[in-house]
Amino acid sequence: MIRFYFHASPNSMKVALLLGELGLPFETHLVDIFEGDQHAPEFRKLNPNGKVPVVVDDGVTVFDSHAILLHLAEKHGKYLPTNTRDRAATLSWLQLVATGLSPFSGQAVHFLHYAPESLPYAKNRYVKEVERHYEVIEARLEESPHLAGADYTIADMALWGWARGAAYVFGASGLSAYPHVERLVNAISERPAARAATQLAESAKLKTEVDEHTRRALFPQNL
Repeated sequence: MIRFYFHASPNSMKVALLLGELGLPFETHLVDIFEGDQHAPEFRKLNPNGKVPVVVDDGVTVFDSHAILLHLAEKHGKYLPTNTRDRAATLSWLQLVATGLSPFSGQAVHFLHYAPESLPYAKNRYVKEVERHYEVIEARLEESPHLAGADYTIADMALWGWARGAAYVFGASGLSAYPHVERLVNAISERPAARAATQLAESAKLKTEVDEHTRRALFPQNL
């Protein structure tokens, strides 16, 4: 059985969604990043970078959410097209999420909610880049039902992981400025696998208070 090292964060949610879509049994190991579990030596043996998620699949350790998505999709022959055109589209949009939407969203959330002081330049820089990436994705989804084309793929799952929490960046308006993105995210959220992933996140007993200990656990280089 797969061992899934999980925190209720966007990158872990991508993997939880794929595990559900594939119908794979897994054993959840909670990693409370607000408590600093990610810095424990036993966890660093699994991911030297000290990040969730991680899976141990038949004795093989895979870290980084997009590496896990690719590993599982290839292994089980689902959600990653085999024809050249659609596979290239899937990989391209998967990487746009990995190198663009994910890190800029993370930085926007940090400066909006966690930074010890208000830095208008940083807030504007990262929020505007998040907006720009959603504009690119919106234009794609205006002409295509899914990021890679006709079929639902791991690229869409990667998008869902972050876009389901867009309100952390955009406030109450959420994804309303991006109706095609909102349409896809809502459709994915209604899938049984997405509901199961959401239930996993909601039922996880994890710290939510951001105190000094949590700041040291999440941002040790800044303290």
